[in-house]
This record gives sequence, C-alpha cells and structure tokens, in this order.
Amino acid sequence: MSAYTTIVVGTDGSESSMKAVDRAGALAGESTTLVIACAYFPNDRAPGEVADVLKDEAYQVTGSSPTEEILRTAKERALSAGAKLVVQRAIKGAPVDALLQLVTDTQADLLVIGNRGLNSIAGRLLGSVPADAARKSTSDVLIVHTT
Repeated sequence: MSAYTTIVVGTDGSESSMKAVDRAGALAGESTTLVIACAYFPNDRAPGEVADVLKDEAYQVTGSSPTEEILRTAKERALSAGAKLVVQRAIKGAPVDALLQLVTDTQADLLVIGNRGLNSIAGRLLGSVPADAARKSTSDVLIVHTT
C-alpha cells in the first residue's frame, strides 16, 4: 500500500519518460491516483520561437494533437504496470513550470520524472527538468533512472 494519495508523472513521449511512467504506475497500484501529464506548447507559436525556448529539448511536443497520443500510450503503460486510477492531463507551458503547477492543483504528494538531461553538460550549466523540478517542488520528487 502506497503512502502517497496522488502521484504526478510527466512524459514527453520519449522512451526515457515512459520508463518513469512505468515506475509511477507500479507505485500507484490500486489505491493511489496517478496523474499523467504531458506539457506542450500551443501551435500559435512560430517553430523558431519554440526552438528558442526549448533549446536542446526542441523535439518536445508542440500542439495538442501529439499530446493526446502520448497520453494515451502513457496511460496504457501505467495500467500495465499496475495503476488502477489514472487521470490524463495535457498542460500548456514549459515542462517544469507546468508540472509544478499541476502538483499544486492536484495536491499531489509525489512527482515522478525521468533522469534524462540530469547528467548532460547542458543540464549542469543551464538546468534540466529533473534538477529544476527537484529543486522547486513542494512535494516529494522521485527521479527515476531511465538512461
């Protein structure tokens, strides 16, 4: 039985982030609500503007159409890993800010994210989603080793 009542896990559709979804699904089990989130930038931004914001993470989702497919796949993986109560949330904005706001909005007591970017040079100099989320979060953070 999990000590957590609500877990938020972020995914961008990469295999690394899906490994974090798998772990979150296993942790959630039968009694914990699992909120799977995918942050995206609306299509109203020019592609160059999105690339400027995301830098090396420019492959991340733009527009809500791919987001819905990513969330569907993530939900299937979470259910296969053992989660029973799964909620999907497409959230506009940069990953760290969007995830932290979702943690607050859902009163989650655990945020699960993959470690991708944590050990890169860019991650060390500019910050990475796992490092920034762990530093700024008001809830527990589980950084899953996915690489």
